[in-house]
Amino acid sequence: MNKNTNMPDTLAENISDFMGADQRSLPEIIRADEEELKKLNLTNQAIAARMGYFREAGEKGFGDFVPVAPNFEISCEVARGFLPCPFGDAGKLRKTVVTVRNLRIGKEITFSELNIHLITAHGFYEGKKSPFRLEPAELAQILEIKTPSA
Repeated sequence: MNKNTNMPDTLAENISDFMGADQRSLPEIIRADEEELKKLNLTNQAIAARMGYFREAGEKGFGDFVPVAPNFEISCEVARGFLPCPFGDAGKLRKTVVTVRNLRIGKEITFSELNIHLITAHGFYEGKKSPFRLEPAELAQILEIKTPSA
């Protein structure tokens, strides 16, 4: 067990690149994001599903931006090769990077297929200041994820 991350040593080695400068343990990071999701009244599955929707829409552009109603432009770039899940899940994920531009609010966000998997399977948005850290509130705003009706 790695004393700095509170994870098994092999997982700690795999996940270290995803932790950024965050000094919290992996469970602490995931718990903090769970709390943020509760405030937003959203789930990991709702966020990941919306990300997947935009990934699929963007694939039609073969790397170019394509319009998606009502006010988005999406680019999806696929590189050769695959990435393993740092948590050791079976299978590998395509090296896909998606950029979503929300033209209504003038903001964009970029994420990978691996990000979608990490959110769906592990509730992990990466550590603070890691290169691909995603903030749940920013995803909700830019991707216009609606909270479920009460």
